[in-house]
Amino acid sequence: MITPYTIAIADDHPLFRSALKQALSQGFPEATLLEADSMLSLQTVVRQFQNIDLILLDLMMPGADGLSGLIYLRSHHPAIPVAVVSASEDQSVIQQVMNQGAAGFIPKSAPLPLINKALTCIFNGEIWLPEQYANQVTNTNPERHNLTDKLASLTPQQYRVLIMMTEGLLNKQIAFDLGVSEATIKAHATAIFKKLNVRNRTQAVILMKQLAVKLPEVNTANAS
Repeated sequence: MITPYTIAIADDHPLFRSALKQALSQGFPEATLLEADSMLSLQTVVRQFQNIDLILLDLMMPGADGLSGLIYLRSHHPAIPVAVVSASEDQSVIQQVMNQGAAGFIPKSAPLPLINKALTCIFNGEIWLPEQYANQVTNTNPERHNLTDKLASLTPQQYRVLIMMTEGLLNKQIAFDLGVSEATIKAHATAIFKKLNVRNRTQAVILMKQLAVKLPEVNTANAS
């Protein structure tokens, strides 16, 4: 009997989401495939669908610039495995991802059969890494450091507000987008600053940038 998995694909590039959906449709034909093009839309998907078996997360998309999206998901939805699918194959990036509790790391350059093999391993409860890195990444369950703890302490709504702050939105714009009053956003901001142990929005944004991951430069002339 084929297990009807529910898989959420979180990536802001439509062409890559389409290619990944095609691969998953071949390897897991009974799977329900969900899509999100930002961390905020992924939050909505996770709220709407209670039976997600796996999230495939890009490290670089709106609201998830680096490790912050992974930290949020592992803190607020620990029962859902998260596999990072990234353009970076740098060992230090993979190390950081696995340290934050990812179920696997899949390079975007991986051929479709390898992606399906990786997902099969993850669905079987295993941790999957590219073969060349499997014996190099160590200490995959360390004590979370201070910054990770601070970010994990935010409520989902506070995290949404923080994301919008990092994107440069003003309080009144955030209030409009979330359908609440500006006073509510100011209250969220005060709570965020207290939890992150910063004084203002600028310091909060700088703190978030510490979780950013540097990805390899792409030749736009050859990029698809």
